[in-house]
Amino acid sequence: MTKNYKIIVATHKQFTMPADTDLYLPIHVGSEGKEKLGYQCDNEGDNISSLNPYYCELTGLYWAWKNLECDYLGLVHYRRYFTAKRHSYSETIDMNDIILSKSELQDLLAESDVIVPKKRKYYIETLYSHYAHTHDANHLDVTRQIVSELRPDYIDAFDQVMKQRSGYMFNMFIMKKELADDYFTWLFPILDSMYECMDLSDLTPFEARLFGRVSELLFNVWLVKNNLIPREVPFMYMEKVDLLKKINSFL
Repeated sequence: MTKNYKIIVATHKQFTMPADTDLYLPIHVGSEGKEKLGYQCDNEGDNISSLNPYYCELTGLYWAWKNLECDYLGLVHYRRYFTAKRHSYSETIDMNDIILSKSELQDLLAESDVIVPKKRKYYIETLYSHYAHTHDANHLDVTRQIVSELRPDYIDAFDQVMKQRSGYMFNMFIMKKELADDYFTWLFPILDSMYECMDLSDLTPFEARLFGRVSELLFNVWLVKNNLIPREVPFMYMEKVDLLKKINSFL
């Protein structure tokens, strides 16, 4: 039987999209109340599009989870894609020549149930301390409390991940749909409980996107708890990265 693969491309604006429309599905995340871009909107069917200012690309994943029929589901970003080999950005490069193709994806999934981007390494910091220095440690403290209440069987994995100095980021992955079902069934109740109990009224739009950031760490917790060893593959930005700006932001 032929397998159906869908990689959603989360975007909030018009951008160059992959030519393979059978594999890649651009989704306008946070489309509720916005002018349409010509892509699939995440405010149709069963959706949480209105939560996009807080949940970021997760509103697109939620839509895909609830409304897409597929055997494998994944997410990339409109300017960040999985690639079969490591590439450096060039204005002359054609994205369709380097982003993961269906045949390459099939070969990778023959070896592993989950595809993830190369680990992000922090070296001098743990995942917890990095988050605490760049955002607000209270977010993770609240997360831990809710995990302990809703899924106490995940607390050991949570604590382990917080002490790691590397992790899989960006909410990028490709996996079997039944695994995605398991992950989202676990993830969204935790985030929803956080959303219900936290005071978000004084947060800036940047700060309010905390649920998307916390979910990046929770993805690692879910992988550890379920003893899943994913296959790491390279990824590439489809825009030139301002390294000076990134360094200043980190400092």
